[in-house]
Amino acid sequence: MHLFMKKLVELYRQWSGAEPQNMAKLPGGGSNREYYRMTDAQGHMVVGCIGTSRDENHAFVYLCQHFASRHLPVPEILAVSDDESCYLQTDLGSTSLFDAIRGGREAGGRYTLKEQELLRRTIRELPNIQINGADGLDFSNCYPQPAFDANSVLFDLNYFKYCFLKATELDFHELKLEADFHLLAKDLTSPDDEQGFLYRDFQSRNVMLNAEGKPYFIDFQGGRRGPYYYDVASFLWQASAKYPHKLRRELVYEYYHALKQYSEVPAPHAFVERLSLFVLFRLLQVLGAYGFRGYFERKAHFIESIPPAIQNIRELLSERNFPYPYLTEVLTKLTELPQFQKTETTAPRADGFKTTNLNPYKPHPQDGPATFSKYDAQGPLVVRVFSFSFTKGIPEDESGNGGGYVFDCRSTHNPGRYEPYKKLTGLDEPVIRFLEDDGEILTFLDSVYKLADAHVRRYIQRGFTSLMFCFGCTGGQHRSVYSAQHLAEHIHDKFGIEVRICHREQNITQILPAQ
Repeated sequence: MHLFMKKLVELYRQWSGAEPQNMAKLPGGGSNREYYRMTDAQGHMVVGCIGTSRDENHAFVYLCQHFASRHLPVPEILAVSDDESCYLQTDLGSTSLFDAIRGGREAGGRYTLKEQELLRRTIRELPNIQINGADGLDFSNCYPQPAFDANSVLFDLNYFKYCFLKATELDFHELKLEADFHLLAKDLTSPDDEQGFLYRDFQSRNVMLNAEGKPYFIDFQGGRRGPYYYDVASFLWQASAKYPHKLRRELVYEYYHALKQYSEVPAPHAFVERLSLFVLFRLLQVLGAYGFRGYFERKAHFIESIPPAIQNIRELLSERNFPYPYLTEVLTKLTELPQFQKTETTAPRADGFKTTNLNPYKPHPQDGPATFSKYDAQGPLVVRVFSFSFTKGIPEDESGNGGGYVFDCRSTHNPGRYEPYKKLTGLDEPVIRFLEDDGEILTFLDSVYKLADAHVRRYIQRGFTSLMFCFGCTGGQHRSVYSAQHLAEHIHDKFGIEVRICHREQNITQILPAQ
């Protein structure tokens, strides 16, 4: 790299008229590129890049210049060496989206409203670079190939097979698995998908934030022509992010409606079904990378990322029936291997309980008894939300105030009447999808939200400390649990006050702390 360093300094001198006063190497990723923050005598900073792959450098420079011409939020290319071994770009600062949402990630997926808003801003901007950025783009400049195709899919699927699956020593029939790989590759490369710019490595580490929290995109040199679903799967199913189901659904919704501003889109149900195929592919692709980096290169960070990636597969298989029977069978066996069973996490909680489940949206019975002790009456408003079965009576008001609301959910469609949902609750994804696809529960809750918002706002204004909402249904298992959880999160998101949730019949409690 010594020769390249001299070239970078000379490039800076030619561009600025003087050599840099200071050069600080920036933390690198997993690539062959090195980045330096270069500062002049007045303290002005730019970023210099050295890359050993000139083709890759050319791809980034071309894409960056094209995107800038389309007024997209990317760094500006300031200077490029004649042999394209190094270049200068504007300095976007040191705060990545990955760093900005670190707190929510370390809390096991409990993202603050500020962190959630940063994620929404980012996902809303993605269609801009995918669709607007593809306009007029010469994809022959992309590296290492101009388009997403079946061969690249099969390469990644075999990478998963050889670098991860075989390393687990799980027995499988290679020809049967290969047959399903070919079916999946054919489905993923359907000519019916609209083609745009496929970022390929769209993740929170590759998004920089300015002082106002506006996202800027970097590290898109591996991009190519392809379907937009791929990047959504990459971003929202990143294993280490631990996005809760509700937040992930909201971000898919944000993306879907942002995409409609640029392109015609399928109906929501068809969009989600199509997206699920890319989620499956992306999870296998990621496990292949983790297997190589972890099992073969012995890098502990990647080994630690495997269990949450397996959990993502476990959840996906529980939500979707894929038309690849042998692949599904192998993945199910994979999730059942002893080394990938759920382990306890100890993310701190504001209520002092220990979070033991891997899905932070779905509270775990061990999070505490299904009752709340009487709390101090001196202080801000605390809202308690219960789900219950009418056959076992309405929950008792332990605050002593004797106020609040009881809502009857039994007028809405009951998933408990159908065999696939009888052992599930309103916290489980299949039940959530049943209720939301049916739509009756959403209409019901619209009226509840309006009433609750007015009441909570007035209680806050008057300095009251306690308010109670209860949702009952026949078994206290599906509709009431869904309604209670969603009202609790709605109030917490809107007012930032402490909300205590009790799903009485499941012996589950959860506290959403005041913000």
